[in-house]
Amino acid sequence: MMQISFCFEEIETLEQERFTHPHPFVRRKLEALFLKSQQLPHPLICRLSGICGNTLRSYLREYQEGGLEKLTALPFHRPCSELDVHRELVQAELALHPVATVKQARARILELTGLKRGLTQVRHWLGTCRLKRRKVGMMPAKADPEKQAVYRAQTLEPRLREAQAGQRLVYFVDAAHFVLQPFLGFLWCVARVFIRAPSGRQRLNVLGALEAVSHRLITVCNETYITAVSVCELLRLIAAEAAGRPVTIILDNARYQHCAMVESLAHELQIELAFLPSYSPNLNLIERLWKFVKKACLYSEYYANFAAFRSAILQCLAQTQHRHKADLDTLLTLNFQTFEKAQSMAA
Repeated sequence: MMQISFCFEEIETLEQERFTHPHPFVRRKLEALFLKSQQLPHPLICRLSGICGNTLRSYLREYQEGGLEKLTALPFHRPCSELDVHRELVQAELALHPVATVKQARARILELTGLKRGLTQVRHWLGTCRLKRRKVGMMPAKADPEKQAVYRAQTLEPRLREAQAGQRLVYFVDAAHFVLQPFLGFLWCVARVFIRAPSGRQRLNVLGALEAVSHRLITVCNETYITAVSVCELLRLIAAEAAGRPVTIILDNARYQHCAMVESLAHELQIELAFLPSYSPNLNLIERLWKFVKKACLYSEYYANFAAFRSAILQCLAQTQHRHKADLDTLLTLNFQTFEKAQSMAA
């Protein structure tokens, strides 16, 4: 049996990198060396590592000759692309001016570098540059990032800190209008799937209040219109839940929310109304809940009638504190998107 001594630092490195090294071949080597550092017999090391005795001895000889540096070296031939020289240039260009197709990317690369490659080669090389085909997001054209930043710093975040400390309840309020129609989602399938489209334009209106910390949901539903009367009904339900604790409601500037009736009742119930800046759905936490509901029970689903459609939505909303709680706790974090970092396409 080969006798090798390991210092504490080497054992610590072996223990960590046997799990974290990016290449599986090297991880197997490091695992075998770590087991050797624990003074295990060679037959047991081979059985635990899934290698033979000769392989283990070759690993040990590599370590004796060159230490961890030689052990972690990869002796494979890795052909390099001529495009690698221009990697930073291409990355910077596509970050500023994204393209829609691999064909457009190939043309842009040819223009920048003078190198022409096949579509498959370009697609693979873009992947090595950590470029990925992503769905374009949408942001309101009239959103004002500066006003949003001020609102977050002066209004939203101080109240959320109080809510997290248990000193205040903060609710995000908004209405969703679910129309009886197909919601086409994505499916893993062999062939494209078609779903039947129900006739009619019936809709379920849900005015919701989502508590920022517990994610408890309070709703008022109807099949006609959401009005100031609906908002007042919701305020009374929130006040009953508050049991004397300070309450702040974050809501948008819809006309039926921003009226004298609502503001008068809120004052009477000692509820603070904090209106978001215009065009700021990214700061309203409940918007994520509406998207989740559509994905959870409406995408790629056919409901033969409005009663089944309505029941599916209400059942999903009723399970926010039970069946869907784990998913929503991950989704409804108090991290809000800011549009300063958003990439806008040139007109």
